[in-house]
Amino acid sequence: MPASEIRPGQIVELTIDNVAHGGRFVGRHEGRVVFVPDTMPGETVRAQVVDVKKSFATAVALEVVSAGADRVPHVWPEAAIERPPLERAGGAEFGHIALPRQRELKQRVIEDALQRTGGMQRTVPVQAAPGDDERGGLGWRTRVRLHVDDRGRQGPFAPRSHEVVPVTSLPLATEGIRLSAQLDQRVPGATAVDYVETSDGEVDVIAMEGEPGRGRTDTIVETVGGREFQLDRAGFWQVHRQAPAVLTDAVRRAIDVDAIDPAGWSLDLYGGVGLFAATIAEALGERTRLTSVEADEVATDHASENLAEWIGASAETGRVDRWLRELASRASGQERERLSRGLVVLDPPRAGAGRDVIELLAGLEPAQIVYVACDPVALARDAKLLAEAGWQVDALEAFDLFPMTHHVEAVASFRR
Repeated sequence: MPASEIRPGQIVELTIDNVAHGGRFVGRHEGRVVFVPDTMPGETVRAQVVDVKKSFATAVALEVVSAGADRVPHVWPEAAIERPPLERAGGAEFGHIALPRQRELKQRVIEDALQRTGGMQRTVPVQAAPGDDERGGLGWRTRVRLHVDDRGRQGPFAPRSHEVVPVTSLPLATEGIRLSAQLDQRVPGATAVDYVETSDGEVDVIAMEGEPGRGRTDTIVETVGGREFQLDRAGFWQVHRQAPAVLTDAVRRAIDVDAIDPAGWSLDLYGGVGLFAATIAEALGERTRLTSVEADEVATDHASENLAEWIGASAETGRVDRWLRELASRASGQERERLSRGLVVLDPPRAGAGRDVIELLAGLEPAQIVYVACDPVALARDAKLLAEAGWQVDALEAFDLFPMTHHVEAVASFRR
């Protein structure tokens, strides 16, 4: 059959030869690229085509014909390939791959993104978080959201679907959450159930009705390196138990304290509750002048409290692009001179910072930029924009803070 005649519903046999961004793998049928999850390079699988585009197709794996050397029994039985695609739990798409091989594949994804999208060649080993190898990549998730179906059953969505998959286990969750989660209990009337374990080991179970709101809920406290951070119970916090410490340590290593003047003006963009702002202040000392910018007003309120010990630190509510545009339009010559002696740390959402923010940021001409990335393609895209403005990657570290999934975090330092 010619490549142009491949059709949805068709069963094909594919040999997988690469990994793609987003947790999918690459096979070819009659010369057409076919993206398919639940497999790995070196395998042959039977798959069913679900969508056909002009230059590629997507499929779901049905059966392993020839397994790869690094295939292992899936760590989450409810996500295994032996189950029908719509009955597979989402959220552990690499759970069938040996842990060291997962990190090799993530490294390949990062390096490929940097080359294809960012136009740069770089070797980027993916580092494990403390304790993950000893636990086999399990038991790390401190925040779990399970959806609730119309029969009151709890479970994750199936991948790329809104079908709730009832589950009897949560192998990626911390022990505290696993012990607290009554997965066989039905919660009629709820739309989702959140399980949150804080750094002191306390577990909250929160059943929600309707869409999760963005208003203020209870304040909780997380501890990182002996420092306490207030945040909203429903607010953003890194989900891996070691992620806040791993990332703050990486940001601290990336900051060139000899190149930054504490009395200049440093910025923490997409600052959340001030985790990286505190890292900046600790690295630069008590004379630090810095502003944390965050769109979520509740998070900004917490950031103000978390940064209160530094007289020169403040937190402002605003969308980063609008805040930077206003700054660029009103900044005095003296303020621009201070900004040029300061540092910018940014931790954008998965989509990245984007052209407007990068161009505005580059126009401030800070002494250094440190970028915390949760998506390698977004990082590569923003790195290319920075390169066009005269900035180059000085250092780059990557971390496996989402074992058994395709996600990977990175911290990059940029210099002019």
